[in-house]
Amino acid sequence: MPRSHRAELNAMTDLRPRLLAEALGTALLLAVVIGSGIMAERLAGGNAAVALLANTAATVGGLYVLIEVFGPLSGGHFNPVVSAVMAVRGELPGAVLVGYIGAQLAGAVLGAWLAHAMFDLPILQWSTKVRGGAGQWIAEAVATAGLLLVILRAPSARAAPMVASYIGAAYWFTASTSFANPAAAVGRMLSNSFAGIAPSSVPAFVISQCVGAALGLMLHRLLEPRPTRRNR
Repeated sequence: MPRSHRAELNAMTDLRPRLLAEALGTALLLAVVIGSGIMAERLAGGNAAVALLANTAATVGGLYVLIEVFGPLSGGHFNPVVSAVMAVRGELPGAVLVGYIGAQLAGAVLGAWLAHAMFDLPILQWSTKVRGGAGQWIAEAVATAGLLLVILRAPSARAAPMVASYIGAAYWFTASTSFANPAAAVGRMLSNSFAGIAPSSVPAFVISQCVGAALGLMLHRLLEPRPTRRNR
């Protein structure tokens, strides 16, 4: 076998566990978000604040564990805009980015279906929960910008708890309850439950998230110390 072909084969072999980690991690994240929302709504007795609090707690704990488990394999992105920013920074090749996004989207769909299966709900559904308006779009941009800023600036040893904590806070300080993730938006539009979002609301959310990701990267770069010229 030619050396170039062997190198390509080795690259694909090394990529498989990373793609599996992204798909599985995203699936479990969506199962946590949607499943805990279903359970919370059933037990909260109509109290939306209690339901959101329970949903938040489960998401924070689940996200922390998933980043710790899958981070060493794939980086623990579970989010297309995070992967895209890493590609812009040169930390993820373009060809790998396509695979990451495909794995994340597939995982999000499977995670929604898994949550429905666990709660004996119809597997295939569409959300009817409309989420929109300038306030929620701004909230998604802010939530995503903050998420990227935390990811890019957190010390590596503290990234998992800091990211999970930020998402927990953003559930409450943003009007949109902080999706901050196009894959999550796709998965949640397939669930007519507490965590759902109507398909018609998804495009504006995704655009806002992309804007927020770009803003987060820009802020990170502005915070980086600039090299000073040495006097000759």
